[in-house]
Amino acid sequence: MTPNRLKLLLVIPTLDKCGAEKQLTLLASNLPKERFDVRVVALTRGGPYEATLRDAGVPVDIIGKTAKFSPRAYWRLKKIIRDFRPDVVHTWLFAANAYGRRAAFSLGVPAVVCGERCLDPWKARWQGWVDRRLEPKTDAFAVNSSGIVDFYVERGIPAEKFVVIPNAVEPPPFPRSIDSATADAAKIALLKELQLPFEPGRLPFLIGLVARLWPQKRVKEALWAADQLKFAQLDFYLLVIGDGPERESLLRYRDALRISDRVRFLGERDDVSRLMPTFDVLWNCSAYEGQSNSILEAQSCGVPVIASDVPGNRDLVIPGETGVLVPEFDGDRIRRRTALTRETFRLLKDENAPQRRALANAARVRVEREFSVDALIARHVELYERLVAEKKRR
Repeated sequence: MTPNRLKLLLVIPTLDKCGAEKQLTLLASNLPKERFDVRVVALTRGGPYEATLRDAGVPVDIIGKTAKFSPRAYWRLKKIIRDFRPDVVHTWLFAANAYGRRAAFSLGVPAVVCGERCLDPWKARWQGWVDRRLEPKTDAFAVNSSGIVDFYVERGIPAEKFVVIPNAVEPPPFPRSIDSATADAAKIALLKELQLPFEPGRLPFLIGLVARLWPQKRVKEALWAADQLKFAQLDFYLLVIGDGPERESLLRYRDALRISDRVRFLGERDDVSRLMPTFDVLWNCSAYEGQSNSILEAQSCGVPVIASDVPGNRDLVIPGETGVLVPEFDGDRIRRRTALTRETFRLLKDENAPQRRALANAARVRVEREFSVDALIARHVELYERLVAEKKRR
């Protein structure tokens, strides 16, 4: 190991293909190797990002935790920390935040960072107690949106401990601007690949929704809106990318609405960056978010976004400037679904094509300026080095 490199241990429950896991992988793979010795621990299992990390030269340990309360997993994590002797332990998501921080405190790790990546209304009382119990020894809370700060401050975590570091998105693997003929060719190719019928000379609109299929994402509301768009005789397809526990019930609901001719579930995909530029609009219907990777990726590709007006999304979508936000209407689902339908129909009108382009261009410029991988790395480097320097001075 090069002398004076900071030793950083990143701890996360899994390396599944989800938002926090992607951001951890971007961070670990791109930290300057001359300044950091990085190691990653997955508490429960590996996943697709394990190979990405190893290809980048980042060692990965899989502990294999199989139960919610696992002394064996805790002792294995302590052994890794004891052997590695990190200067900083940075944990991500609740299970890792609980196991990782407790283990780091017990071994006297100089700096401990807790990563909260989403508003978590699902947490039970005991989980809130764990958060508060571990807070006093936690040096910083690294979060990706101002909404998360507000959420946890209301639950007793001191505001001065939070550092907001927005998510990052990699540049799309294609030119920043492509002509309409090239864009149409890409859409035609995708329609043929997915065996979706269309009339020659008249391409349907493609609406994308990229999300894990579980209650937080409110995909059922998207299906309801798709039914209304079909009733309004809009020529479109809704492409749902992702998987999760609600898949079968969502398929049954789609079929009950008789919109299987307009809605296609594509499952997990490794080529979202290829599909995204073909979308005319991206939907995000989430009830709560930390900071949506799919919104950032759509904006980076120049795709207009219509998203729910919730914390996290507000940091990415500026109404009328970089996208459209759909109000929550105090929990009135009918009004919310209707607004999603109405805003989509309005935005996709032929006469509003200039507005779509303006929203997409403004969003793309903002993403390039504020949500780059370089910015993600610089902000984390500053945080880690500052915390270690402060501990040395003390």
